[in-house]
Amino acid sequence: MHRPQGSSHDKQGLHEPTMMVLLVDDQAMIGEAVRRALSEESDIDFHFCSDPQQAVSVAQQLKPTVILQDLIMPGVDGLELLAQYRRAPSLHDVPIIVLSTKEDAKVKSAAFSAGANDYLVKLPDVIELLARIRYHSRSYLTLLQRDEAYRALRESQQQLLDTNLVLQRLIKSDGLTGLANRRYFDEYLEIEWSRALRDQSELSLLMIDVDYFKAYNDKNGHVEGDDVLRRVGDTLRASCSRSTDLAARYGGEEFAVIMPGTAAGGARLQAEKIRRAVEALGIPHDLPTPGSSISVSIGIATLRPSMDSEPLSLVIKADEGLYLAKHSGRNCVAQMSEGG
Repeated sequence: MHRPQGSSHDKQGLHEPTMMVLLVDDQAMIGEAVRRALSEESDIDFHFCSDPQQAVSVAQQLKPTVILQDLIMPGVDGLELLAQYRRAPSLHDVPIIVLSTKEDAKVKSAAFSAGANDYLVKLPDVIELLARIRYHSRSYLTLLQRDEAYRALRESQQQLLDTNLVLQRLIKSDGLTGLANRRYFDEYLEIEWSRALRDQSELSLLMIDVDYFKAYNDKNGHVEGDDVLRRVGDTLRASCSRSTDLAARYGGEEFAVIMPGTAAGGARLQAEKIRRAVEALGIPHDLPTPGSSISVSIGIATLRPSMDSEPLSLVIKADEGLYLAKHSGRNCVAQMSEGG
């Protein structure tokens, strides 16, 4: 007999979850005796399974808080049935109270080894049966609540981690172009400068400026101007194929690319690649002549850090290169040597 689940028991104002007892026994007389013993308990639902072959399937569907299991049944080894419960993931932790016809130490030991949680000689006193059922059911329900709390905590921690990662990206990113911002550029340059100093490797920097950008902005407006900066930023991102290279918006219409472990020749090739890619966007501009397209000027600097130098010296040299490119007709690259 099975009362519908969902009933509850209010004891001193506290709501307690309904307990579900599954009895597996081939004797209808035992099933009726247990049903009678539990019939007055409003916080306990009861289900009787007389076919041990169906016990595991019934238990998986019913989700009991405790299983009462006879050991001696036709066609089924009671100890093997205990092992079957334990092999089913959804039943692995469900408490099982073994019902036996006699108090036998060897049988009791075998039952516990197979996965039983408790052992009763049937039929036990009603008071004892209820006490065991409530004890094991409440322990199991507490375990489920703890596992659910842990799961919710893990989800919360993962959400917090995901949020922090997003915040970190936002902190490091330029809001318009999605490239690294000036703050992260400064941090990354310090890190790579220290690494290059330690490894005695070369470090290159490109300083990139959009040509005649103020005139473009004045004529076309800030919305169009922002779109140009976004497209130039996308071009820089696509051009930086190495994971160690960092493209950043330095400020306004000025961009920068840090290239660790890159010699002067490699830096120049990368600068030309970027210059041609921006020119290929074909964004119309009236300067330097009507029918022109948006272009960039690029200054290049390559240094091998020393103890008496600092990262700012690389920025200064790249800026000097950018100044030279601007005064050499724009839409070109200019490279500053380490010595001058």
